[in-house]
Amino acid sequence: MERVTGIGGLFFRSSDPAGSARWYSEHLGINAGGEGESDVWQQAAGPTVFAPFAKDTEYFPERNSWMLNLRVANLDAMVAQLRNAGINVEITFEDDNVGRFARLSDPDGNPIELWEQKGN
Repeated sequence: MERVTGIGGLFFRSSDPAGSARWYSEHLGINAGGEGESDVWQQAAGPTVFAPFAKDTEYFPERNSWMLNLRVANLDAMVAQLRNAGINVEITFEDDNVGRFARLSDPDGNPIELWEQKGN
């Protein structure tokens, strides 16, 4: 069976696409191009969890049908960087088998989870 090789993009609606692109670039280092732009973000190779959740999950806000999970090398440094920029971010939990996690939202209120893998 032929299989996909990875996620080719994440597209979402924004009340201010240019502002959101700047926010992702300035605070998370993601080169976020808008509609019709050719700039792409080159991510590091690593695991990607692709997991449907139950409709009534409490893992992320009910008003959202998705949550973006981003891998980071140093969660404490990323959290400090975001907090220094005035962004509300909370270290949420640590899983001995998987790693550490933190939560924040983008300017449109979309949930973002930061993940520092176990062993980083």
